Amino acid sequence: MQSNVPTEHPEKEMDPDSQASLTGMGELERIRSARIPSVRTVLVVISAAGMVFDVESLRQKILLNYPEAAVFFLTTLGKSVGSPPPKKVDLLIDFTGPAQRQSLFYAKKLKAMARVSVGRNAGLFRKKIYDRIFDEKQNSASLSRDKMDRERQVQREVLRLVGIAFLKTGDTPPDRGKSIALELPPMLKL
Repeated sequence: MQSNVPTEHPEKEMDPDSQASLTGMGELERIRSARIPSVRTVLVVISAAGMVFDVESLRQKILLNYPEAAVFFLTTLGKSVGSPPPKKVDLLIDFTGPAQRQSLFYAKKLKAMARVSVGRNAGLFRKKIYDRIFDEKQNSASLSRDKMDRERQVQREVLRLVGIAFLKTGDTPPDRGKSIALELPPMLKL
């Protein structure tokens, strides 16, 4: 008796769109596994190089991933944007990049405020101070040369370190109108 179970692997015959969707879902799960447990307060230090995300959209992204959290914002000079942050926070997200104005030991002060700190490798010994770091120097080959594009890429990578994902879900797929007909089997002539 033969079984009706196919012997070939179905993932080898998968179309590119389905494969891209599965890859995106796997990436999303990998990013979400980096979440920090029991976060009630989040402090975000905004980059002086450029605001890639406005304050409210960044707040929304953080609240989608940490719904019980209160989100506070500071500039690189330590001025609060909106309501002032508490003395102690659970999570620090520091977008301050290289060559941005900041007081000498501001990173140490921020780390003393936070239970978990995440940021960029900029300034004095941040690799040793912060818990999770995105190093731009190691990843410079994959980053754009355009200042705002580079800032967008780096800020997304910093957010991925805390479990906040930015996946392409609403983009329009490329036009395949001319190539679909070439992939169809020929019609039978009777």
